[in-house]
Amino acid sequence: MSILVIDVGTSGVRGAIVHGDGTVAHSHAVPVLPDTPFPGLVEFDASAMADAVLEVAGRSLAEGGPVEAVGIANQRASTIVWERATGRPVGPGIGWQDLRTVGTCLELQARGIRTAPNASATKVAALLDQFDPDRARAEQGELAFGTVDTWVARTLSGGGLHVTDASNAAVSGLITRDASGWDPSTLEALRIPPAMLATIVDSSGVVGEATELPGAPPIAGMAGDQQASLVGQGCTRPGLAKATFGTGGMLDQCVGPVRPAFSARGEGGTFPLVAWQRGGVVTWGIEAIMLSAGTCVEWLRDDLGLIGTAADSEAVAAACEDSGDVWFVPALLGLGTPVWDFGARGTFVGITRGTGRPELVRAVLEGVAHRGADLLEAAERDSGLPIAALRVDGGMSANDVFTQALADACGRPVEVAPVVEATTVGAAALAGLAVGTWGDEAELDDAWAPRKVVEPKGTDTEHAAHRERWLAARARSEGTIPELSALDF
Repeated sequence: MSILVIDVGTSGVRGAIVHGDGTVAHSHAVPVLPDTPFPGLVEFDASAMADAVLEVAGRSLAEGGPVEAVGIANQRASTIVWERATGRPVGPGIGWQDLRTVGTCLELQARGIRTAPNASATKVAALLDQFDPDRARAEQGELAFGTVDTWVARTLSGGGLHVTDASNAAVSGLITRDASGWDPSTLEALRIPPAMLATIVDSSGVVGEATELPGAPPIAGMAGDQQASLVGQGCTRPGLAKATFGTGGMLDQCVGPVRPAFSARGEGGTFPLVAWQRGGVVTWGIEAIMLSAGTCVEWLRDDLGLIGTAADSEAVAAACEDSGDVWFVPALLGLGTPVWDFGARGTFVGITRGTGRPELVRAVLEGVAHRGADLLEAAERDSGLPIAALRVDGGMSANDVFTQALADACGRPVEVAPVVEATTVGAAALAGLAVGTWGDEAELDDAWAPRKVVEPKGTDTEHAAHRERWLAARARSEGTIPELSALDF
């Protein structure tokens, strides 16, 4: 059996066919780059995104079809408002990184409503304030709101579907604490009419037909990218965790059927989230966030000119045995979990006259690895579940120097995913569960077969000493811009 997966990332749309053995084939991608008209604003062309969805789907199906079902994975919380009758967006889509609503989030905090500017909630309100200020069209049901999963489902169904899965709804900032539905109090505070909201559906389950594709295969799986990656790496039992190292970094851990006790953010700095929903039953997880990961390698390449390509970082870093006691804190955009300091900034500590190009590049890779250890330690603290080994995917997982540094920083094995983007495999798995390719979630964990396992080197004493040195450097990066450090969402 084969599944078509549409995976919409921050910079483009990818289509691929995933076979029953988990192999990925017939992959095609179309760039859909975000636009930054002013600092802090991130927008995208939703119509171009829809065209790209149909293009990559058509190309993948032409080579590898037919398929039994379609799975969707997507960048989370990016927000689109469109006219129901025409399907035409009323304005630009607002990307998840957009910060135009920081002021609104602070105002809501004063009223006891906690939401972050990267969630959908205030983005919907911002679009309505601009294009339907009195909410008349939205109240009449003329306008619809959706995150990217909703937009893709609408595109594939020719306008027949207006749905969002529970994993995407849960990071919108608009649902109740128990994820049972849309939250009336938040909707009222932001003047978002319920008439424009999508129906919340299972992450794994048939929701309708992709009538715009040959054979109209059923749409049977939908999930946010990080949750899809969690499933794609077989983390379907409580305690299992994965980390994705792309532009930023996300660590997600499966917790089980009981929601974490903390409301918005745990003591370790992680967030509760819906990992997936199947048969109306929610499986919960927690998420830890790193704001800068691969971005730091891009900085070495594009701004400092220390490497020619991102892949070069591995060979350059390998030219030295260690960083020469140079430590780097990857806080180019601030620090997320566990300290949540938006005013922290990137920091090198320990540079001497003898520090060279290899030491700087290695320090950057090791700094990202230590941030990965931060996320792991935070997840264990908030979930109370030990992480025996960390599963990893994303672009940086192909870098052997980095994965070894990650294993050393975490002090436990790192299992590298067989594919760089496990998101695609996860979306296929959710769709496959719905149409019988796999029997249950346990089969997905049983089928996990990492490309390689990287064991930590050194003693526990050495590990503790390195962590202490790096944590001291992290402390020096905090509070660089006090005004931003004072913000808390």
